[in-house]
Amino acid sequence: MTRTVADIELFITMLQVACENRDINAILERLLSQPDARRRGLVREWVSDLLIKHAPKDFIEAVACFGDDAIAEKAYEAIYQCRRERQRPFATGRT
Repeated sequence: MTRTVADIELFITMLQVACENRDINAILERLLSQPDARRRGLVREWVSDLLIKHAPKDFIEAVACFGDDAIAEKAYEAIYQCRRERQRPFATGRT
């Protein structure tokens, strides 16, 4: 059976954390806003470092997802939307 990014639970968790944590959001935004070739290179370096450090396999797999252009674009849209929603003022119910 072929796995999709939606099957990589830690990837989904990472995006959820980015929505809740400004620091993680900023880190992922910096990565994902890079031009595709630069981002792919940074992801390869990050994955190599994680492999050297014997990071958990599921974390390495989640990080590697950012190397895919289409996935990175959707992830960027998701964390950008989270940031915009956090910045939206509270509705007062008044018009």
